Amino acid sequence: MTINLSTPSNWPIHFNKPLIIAGPCSAESEEQMLATGNALKSHQNILFRAGVWKPRTRPNGFEGIGGPALEWLKNVKIETGFKVITEIANPYHLEKVLENKIDFVWIGARTTGNPFAVQEIANAARGTNIPIFVKNPLIPEINLWIGAIERLKNAGLKNIFAIHRGFYSAISSMYRNIPHWNIPIELKSLMPEVPIICDPSHISGKKEFVLDISKKAFEYNLDGLMIETHIDPTKAKTDQYQQIKPSDLELILKDINKNKRNLIEK
Repeated sequence: MTINLSTPSNWPIHFNKPLIIAGPCSAESEEQMLATGNALKSHQNILFRAGVWKPRTRPNGFEGIGGPALEWLKNVKIETGFKVITEIANPYHLEKVLENKIDFVWIGARTTGNPFAVQEIANAARGTNIPIFVKNPLIPEINLWIGAIERLKNAGLKNIFAIHRGFYSAISSMYRNIPHWNIPIELKSLMPEVPIICDPSHISGKKEFVLDISKKAFEYNLDGLMIETHIDPTKAKTDQYQQIKPSDLELILKDINKNKRNLIEK
């Protein structure tokens, strides 16, 4: 089998393919952010991620630092040279992101499943052309995913990407979220102009499965990975079991890139 690494037409100009997004699930402290960023510094092709606003399923848990953590993202950008990305769920989040010159944003699974929320973001983003990644909705409904992308396109946005993070299922599984690989494959067929990257952290739910899911994503010709990476996952305030250390990311990327031309024959 050959992995296709042809570049999609709207691929981000600052990154080579495959695109690797890495960084902690949540921005917890400036020290944690800078330590993680500096530990990843040897990888120049990384887009650094951290959640500033965290949409938790139930209240009274850690729901993010909010706006002040955008300063930490900016400091990571200054100290490491990385472009940075965070999640938004409403027009206020987008406003703050633009004020702080954050480079990219993603729309999370819960938000993608709400057409009203996506439309509000699309209206607010009109005229900005900020690059936006769209995660699949929690339920395996491809039209919700396509609809979210179409709403952004209809607002005039050009740089739109998709993130496959798996789907919720009430059926017991070894993974936190069921991959349903047929859905991102169908999306790629229906919207070939939209690059799709895989989030193996949320699919797996456990760090032990991140490498296998990452390999599978490239077998299906997806265009990159978003991997939650924390300087000390044991102290993470969210999703600690699926986050890996920067040294683990190093091993995963070496495994994926051991054939320098990224052509794997099986």
